[in-house]
Amino acid sequence: MGTTREITLSDLDDISRGAAILGTGGGGDPYIGRLLATAALREHGPVPLVDLGELEPGAAVLPVAMMGAPTVMVEKLPSVDQIGLAATTLATYLGRELTHVACAEAGGVNSLIPVAAAAQLGLPLVDADGMGRAFPEIQMVLPTLYGIRATPMAIADEKGNRGVLDTVDNHWAERLARSATIDMGCSAMISTYAMTGAQARDSLVPGTLSLCAELGALVRSARAGFRDPVDAVVARLGGRRLFTGKVTDVVRRTVTGFARGEATLAGMDGDTGAELVLRFQNEHLVAERDGTTVAAVPDLVCTLDRESGEAVTTESLRYGQRLTVIAAPADPRWHSPEGLALAGPAYFGYEVAR
Repeated sequence: MGTTREITLSDLDDISRGAAILGTGGGGDPYIGRLLATAALREHGPVPLVDLGELEPGAAVLPVAMMGAPTVMVEKLPSVDQIGLAATTLATYLGRELTHVACAEAGGVNSLIPVAAAAQLGLPLVDADGMGRAFPEIQMVLPTLYGIRATPMAIADEKGNRGVLDTVDNHWAERLARSATIDMGCSAMISTYAMTGAQARDSLVPGTLSLCAELGALVRSARAGFRDPVDAVVARLGGRRLFTGKVTDVVRRTVTGFARGEATLAGMDGDTGAELVLRFQNEHLVAERDGTTVAAVPDLVCTLDRESGEAVTTESLRYGQRLTVIAAPADPRWHSPEGLALAGPAYFGYEVAR
């Protein structure tokens, strides 16, 4: 990212490429995120990037994200004004002056929407996020485990409609915001989990944006050097290859504001004769090889193009694609009993022996 610790236009390709990998198939289309961040940086200039440990305890940190079905986001682009509207609406409601913007999750859109918001608002961006990956529901962030409330939360659509929710707990924030998002056309901009610098330092995953940029650069340099980009990603994440195969079937539907479905891969290379099924809800949740679960949330299950190493999102899965599926460990806090209850396989209805 350079010594100046700024996000500039030249950083966006690498960040979006790496963010799409960490997004585990979700977090929105990286191309859309890059377009929005590019427009904002061109208009407002670079965004300062601040390490989590540099935050003053009394800082006012506000994560900004896009909520909804990734399949819809591809066709219903937010405006740059909409991105800032959710944040300014919540700041006004709280009666506080914001000092920093943060990422709620890693993902193609949701790692770059905050870049656009920070540029538009003239604020620094925290090099961290709320989960170290992408998850489909609002309450599925590490700040929930620290007792940080999702609400008050602002929600805004591209027409200028906006609202503030104040709910009894973070699960109700998800439920009511999801209903509003569906009415807003299945995608909306949100500002949520307003927190102090001290809370951010405790609860967020450090270095996420730097990791996104590093992963993107690793893929780019591996390709340029005629090396295997998938190997580079697996090594950096401390992960493992699960399967290489061709997509033979995809079933995808938009249900209650989520893209839900399954993808089936027929094995290639060393996996010839085997089959892998991926089950997703915006993000990949479970990978089953010949009926046996080989990886599951909260760990990362990522689909990469077999040749280029580029992440393939759940909304862009297509028949005939040749993919390598990898798994990588999640932030250790997700494997606590509380973390598993919040975003483990059982929450999504899967019985997985651990």
